[in-house]
Amino acid sequence: MPRSAAGSPTADGGFGHLRAEFELPESFPADVLAEAEAVTASDAGREDATALPFVTIDPPGAKDLDQAMVLTRRGDGFRVDYAIADLGAFVVPGGPVDREARRRGQTIYLPDGAVPLHPPVLSEGAASLLPGAVRPAVLWTIDLDSRGEPTATRVRRALVRSVEQFDYDTVQAALEAGRAHPSVEALPALGRLRRQLAVARGAVELQLPEQIVNGDVGAWRLGKRPRNDVDAWNAEISLLTGMAAASIMIEAGIGVLRTLPDPDQGSIDWLRRSAHALGIDWPAETGVAEMLAGLDPTRPESMALYACTTRLLRGAGYTAFDGELPPSTAHAGIGAPYTHVTAPIRRLVDRFTAEVCLAVTAGRPVPEWTRAALPLVPSLMGTSDGLAARVERACIDQVEAWLLAERIGGTFEAVVLRADDARAEILVEDPPVTGKCAGANLPEGERITVRLTGVDVGRRKVSFERA
Repeated sequence: MPRSAAGSPTADGGFGHLRAEFELPESFPADVLAEAEAVTASDAGREDATALPFVTIDPPGAKDLDQAMVLTRRGDGFRVDYAIADLGAFVVPGGPVDREARRRGQTIYLPDGAVPLHPPVLSEGAASLLPGAVRPAVLWTIDLDSRGEPTATRVRRALVRSVEQFDYDTVQAALEAGRAHPSVEALPALGRLRRQLAVARGAVELQLPEQIVNGDVGAWRLGKRPRNDVDAWNAEISLLTGMAAASIMIEAGIGVLRTLPDPDQGSIDWLRRSAHALGIDWPAETGVAEMLAGLDPTRPESMALYACTTRLLRGAGYTAFDGELPPSTAHAGIGAPYTHVTAPIRRLVDRFTAEVCLAVTAGRPVPEWTRAALPLVPSLMGTSDGLAARVERACIDQVEAWLLAERIGGTFEAVVLRADDARAEILVEDPPVTGKCAGANLPEGERITVRLTGVDVGRRKVSFERA
């Protein structure tokens, strides 16, 4: 791969050096590919739901489509038909694809291509809910009342067909123009109700803009992607389903939950002091979720407090149980019990939780292969979560170093996110770069001018000082 004179990988070489550094697989073993090519999903016993006009909402260009939805009004309430790709129809328990998926844990995304959990013939083909194709799915039907609270849930295997593939911005623009697809016309009304319920539950949402990498080999660039309303409302449909799945598993006494412990009082008190220091009004009777929901995410002091609030969301993990419920079943960030069940193409745990819910709601025993796998899932997912986070951070850090390598000594406008006695964490506004800035007691939540003092491309490090 191309390297600079100092031996550091250059942008012309893409991210191959990171794939090697993190030992990411370059391909699938031959037996895995052979099984993926040969397996076919049976239609036997599946409900025919192909008349429902499902649509998908994903990032532009996505091919690994896990979810498709139809939202309808029912009297003064709603019905959510949510089709989830049925990987259980393709993956033979204990077979080559299953073993390889357990080894990988999840799809890992890099700017120059993904390292998929399943072979592309499945993840981008036979299992993906691509428009115009009949696909096997796990179909959730959730009825909700006028407040957006669920009143009934059905889960079964079905055949579905998506009629349109949308991205977030396209749906947002169509809603604003009053020409939304009928399958998502109810998304704003239901999404707002679910957001109100989330705040009432105490769900913690941080609206920090997402750092993204765009471009191509030799011309990578950084961007910020703020969440639009459709992002948030679409996420609420997935969260609704994950909470419904958690309820099913808790009632049955078997499954895997995504858990997060409640923050201790000391951390909340510290966050209140941080808000006060940033000039943010936080009445004593107002909870964390309600306070955060009232912030303007475009203001620098809001971004600083969001960064501080991440301290309250540490310790997320997976908890498996079979028989006796764990001491805690809640996810403090969501404000309710929750599990992953809506992205089985990209995440291992979702295939197992789907099988539990299908069996329980049908009054059947949970398959033995599923039951045997549940205790292993927390470790497998914890390992893959950690790897995915490190790879994502390394990719962003690398592009930051590439972009800034020729700008040492230059000055930039930045927001101080967090500060201590020696240095601060900052967010540079253009290009959108996070980094460390030398200086004592820098003003959190304020804009300052910083000078780039050093770039180490090989170590993916940039450093600043206050100008």
